[in-house]
Amino acid sequence: MNARAVVHLLEIIRQECPESRMIQCSTSEMFGKVLQTPQVETTPFYPRSPYGVSKIAAHYAVLNYRESYNLHTSSAIMFNYESRFRGPEFVTRKITLAAVRIKHGLQKELRLGNIEAKRDWSHAADTTRAMYLMAQQDTPSDYVICSGETRSIREFLELSFGKLDMKWEDYVVIDSEFFRPAEVDLLQGNSEKAHNILRWKPEYTFEMLVEEMIKSDYDLIAKQKS
Repeated sequence: MNARAVVHLLEIIRQECPESRMIQCSTSEMFGKVLQTPQVETTPFYPRSPYGVSKIAAHYAVLNYRESYNLHTSSAIMFNYESRFRGPEFVTRKITLAAVRIKHGLQKELRLGNIEAKRDWSHAADTTRAMYLMAQQDTPSDYVICSGETRSIREFLELSFGKLDMKWEDYVVIDSEFFRPAEVDLLQGNSEKAHNILRWKPEYTFEMLVEEMIKSDYDLIAKQKS
């Protein structure tokens, strides 16, 4: 679906509105078992999941249509981006929501897989601004969009539970059920191209992101309890 939907959209643009501008959201999961750190636009792909494979197909479809039909199509190679709107099925929101529920006595533990995996996290407001700037450029191109810093899931846990004056070690259970068949151990990007051409830099820090998510979930649970 990831690749097919993008190709369908590209065909619609080609046939019906070739003057339009399209920004496709690629993913750092395409790098997978990384062959270079930090990862840049020219780093070879080595996906470790069907999701990563499908996103590579979409990424190259955008490139092909750009070069074949002179369309303004670009891909933002997005590293992990989060906000208070993140779904609870994702590990970051799973952590913040569980931490708040435990604080309120609504949950006893949080079960996770590999907490040593490292990711490059940004705020969704920053990454969305980057994609907007991409669409304003005269020449379409692909850009790595990231914070440039890597943090482990363990660090996300420490900060999240710490904001609530709790120790994550007292509540987190490592469960083999949540380990991936082929783990992606480290993702860290370099957005120098976006800095230089788009004049883009992230405004939110990692701590600001986690604090916002914790506060939002705290208010949500408190409202549900009232």
